[in-house]
Amino acid sequence: MIVPVWAWLAVIGGLLIVLAFDLWIVDRGEPREFSLKQAGFWVGFYVTLAVIFGIVLWIFAGPTSAGQFFAGYITEYSLSVDNLFVFYIIMTRFAVPKIYQHKVLLIGILMALVMRSVFIALGAAALSSFGWLFYVFGLFLIYTAVQLVRQFGQEEDLQENAVLRWARRVLPHTDDYVGSKVVVKVNGRRMVTPLLIVMIAIGTTDLLFALDSIPAIFGLTTDAFIVFTANAFALMGLRQLYFLLGGLLQRLVYLSFGLAFILGFIGVKLILEALHSSGVSWAPEVPIWVSLSVIVVTMVVTTAISLAKVRRDARAGKENTTPASVEQG
Repeated sequence: MIVPVWAWLAVIGGLLIVLAFDLWIVDRGEPREFSLKQAGFWVGFYVTLAVIFGIVLWIFAGPTSAGQFFAGYITEYSLSVDNLFVFYIIMTRFAVPKIYQHKVLLIGILMALVMRSVFIALGAAALSSFGWLFYVFGLFLIYTAVQLVRQFGQEEDLQENAVLRWARRVLPHTDDYVGSKVVVKVNGRRMVTPLLIVMIAIGTTDLLFALDSIPAIFGLTTDAFIVFTANAFALMGLRQLYFLLGGLLQRLVYLSFGLAFILGFIGVKLILEALHSSGVSWAPEVPIWVSLSVIVVTMVVTTAISLAKVRRDARAGKENTTPASVEQG
């Protein structure tokens, strides 16, 4: 799909306006904790924006482009849920006050979006020049899927990346938070606060996750415009999802299996389509509606089975504790 420059500018400009409005809401008045009601409203708002964009894409570019967008958006959003576990660890490790967490996520994810855009541009250019990269991406996604399954049940841990280590070592920073400020003057010397360090941690950690998610969406479409917009809409709604899900994150016990299946499916799809393009007769070309159906059904089934297991375990726990309580009484 050939996208005119004005369409790129209109989408990027619209996204920046929405994000600026979001930031203004966060910053106006006194900092406050993000409520569940607010989180639900904003998640619905950003999902609605994505759906409207997909419908507009359907009208002007056709059902194939719209289907690729929705498949990419759902994939990126699903993979982003896994990021939230690490975001929670970062917030806990740096003891970020709840009233500042929304701002941290907003700036951190905005940084990640800018860096992802560079990745997307490089990836689109590389794939158009080197067709063999489809095999590399496909095998990498299958490897990632296997690793997700192997790591099931292991505790998540925050491994500080090189950028975060550099920032903590080089940037002069205060020991404590100074309200919602990221830069302050102490005895005439300009210093950053831990809030900026956390933003860097969120942004760079999300970029590392993009090493999995960007190849995954390139497995669904090679259109840079669709890849960028799917990433942008998924990231924009991620902050509010962090607050909305809350304890639900701990209940999605089989999430890694669902994500592994999706990544494995897209990896196999990439390799089959690369073979198909190379003239291998037995290799099918997987239509986008099949990809979209597999992604949606996988996430619905994964969520349902996870919640059913949690309820079953809770019931079993009550049954085990009830006789003990009766005996003590």
